[in-house]
Amino acid sequence: MSNIDKMKRRFLLTAVVFLLMMKCILPQTSSDTVKSNIDWGRLAIVGGVTAAWFTFGYVVQNNLWWKGDKSKFHFEWRHDWTYALGEDKFGHFFFPYLLTNIYSQAFEWTGMNKSKSLLYAASFSLFYETFVEIRDGFSKQWGFSWGDFSADFLGAFYPVLQNKIPVLKNFNFKISFYPSERFRNGSNKVIFDDYESTYDWLSVNVHNLLPISWRKYYPAFINIAVGHSVKKLDTEDRHHEFYIGLDWNLKALPGNGWFAKLLKRNLNYYHLPAPAIKIYRGTVWYGLKF
Repeated sequence: MSNIDKMKRRFLLTAVVFLLMMKCILPQTSSDTVKSNIDWGRLAIVGGVTAAWFTFGYVVQNNLWWKGDKSKFHFEWRHDWTYALGEDKFGHFFFPYLLTNIYSQAFEWTGMNKSKSLLYAASFSLFYETFVEIRDGFSKQWGFSWGDFSADFLGAFYPVLQNKIPVLKNFNFKISFYPSERFRNGSNKVIFDDYESTYDWLSVNVHNLLPISWRKYYPAFINIAVGHSVKKLDTEDRHHEFYIGLDWNLKALPGNGWFAKLLKRNLNYYHLPAPAIKIYRGTVWYGLKF
């Protein structure tokens, strides 16, 4: 299959996903009927912080990935799914997923209703990630990746889907970091840029999925999580690892003040140490898996 054919297939897949998401986004629900009452002062604060963050993010990424590495715009095909065994795709999903959730809170603070705040947050998140992908397109080392862009899109709009399809609120994504031997040996400047130090988690809210009559028997603060990482990327034995474990649902813990709720909601995107079992490759029991 030629590179052009691959590009067409990936573009078509992205377009189909986009249309399916738009179908879920456009119909109004009861939450859409709540009018927005914008506080322009707060909106200006969000805009100012965003401008500063955008500039800071560009400087950091330029120093990590782009500095002194320029070329004509091009697409990346050869290493898109073999690079880091595809582990980078979760990062491309998770960061816009996190950004949408954080910015939706900020937009709600300015007076927007929930649906609009999520839609604007997802659009901004995708805009930023698209900017990064285009900048990658002018890099000799990276190039524009349709795989990365598709993951960016899915991550940015997954919270919007969760708002439209409530059962999806019981399936959330988290991340955790623990220094790998590769990182300790100086492979990367920062830990979040080392895939072997990165662990991806799908956290399932078992309590909410149980029949109502059963819920009193299952603690609401304990979720079940499926984890993933990659190891030995610099050797011929590079491989995936998979885990099953517990995850703490911090939002179910006591504390109903606005600060407590804010803290629990945002800490809940990180997988805190919890018991787990590595189920591939090999079996390892962890009293606490970071």
